Amino acid sequence: MDRLEELAIFVTILEAGSLAGAARRLNRSPPAVTRHLAALEDRLEVRLVERTTRRLAPTAAGRQLADQARRILADYGEAMRTTEAGQPLRGIVRLTAPVVFGRLHVMPLVNRFLNAFPEISIEVRFADGILDLIEQELDLAVRIGELADSSLVARRVGTVRRMLVASPAYLAARGTPAAIGDLARHDLIGNPVSTDWGLVENGRRRTVAVMPRLMVNQVEAALAAARDGLGIARALSYQVVGDLAAGTLVAVLTTAEPAPLPVQIVVPGTRLLPARTRTFLDHLARGLRDLAVISGG
Repeated sequence: MDRLEELAIFVTILEAGSLAGAARRLNRSPPAVTRHLAALEDRLEVRLVERTTRRLAPTAAGRQLADQARRILADYGEAMRTTEAGQPLRGIVRLTAPVVFGRLHVMPLVNRFLNAFPEISIEVRFADGILDLIEQELDLAVRIGELADSSLVARRVGTVRRMLVASPAYLAARGTPAAIGDLARHDLIGNPVSTDWGLVENGRRRTVAVMPRLMVNQVEAALAAARDGLGIARALSYQVVGDLAAGTLVAVLTTAEPAPLPVQIVVPGTRLLPARTRTFLDHLARGLRDLAVISGG
């Protein structure tokens, strides 16, 4: 293992206060973190932490190593910044983003960055599922929604709305729902993975079990069906911004919308970012905050 990474893991163990907590922050298994600590203690031939059933605490040697490790990690980061200053950015940046959001809003920013930095390469993986940054060897991710993984460091760039939409022709024929209960009398377009819709009624979140007439696991296909007048569909605001502007889709039950979802750029918490990644992250954050489809960056 890289010695700097070894020190970063040790510092994380102490900051988390437990091996299990460190494993969650590092996105690794508890046995793996335990093995790293044991290997470090064996190599140094000194006990670094005192373990109890509920918590661990550093020994005197552990506190001394932790202080030195923090200085080493900080000095390394500063050395990298100093060495990289004035040097052309080069190398590869690897990121992941949701499929539609990535295609519509991340790719133009990627292309702009490539034009500005000719010695940079970028690998983009579109996926609506959550890719493990460590296992997939990714530098950063654009995530929409709350983060469950506390080992990630997040930079929030705004929020997107969760909406219900339908075509003007459908609403003219079937009427516009005025309350959540009216959905039972409408044709709905849903996802086969989940037929529960989270909505808000009288200020309280309510989970509504729906019976869609059409179920499709691809949002662009669902929105195409909504444009064709087949019913009411769910969407995120960035997915329908063009339709709303053109009038091909209309938002309905806006007072029942749940809380907006955060849009965040995340990086692994223990990784020291090279200049190319830091520069791209800043570029991406600025560009996403400027998007009309994102609110409250």
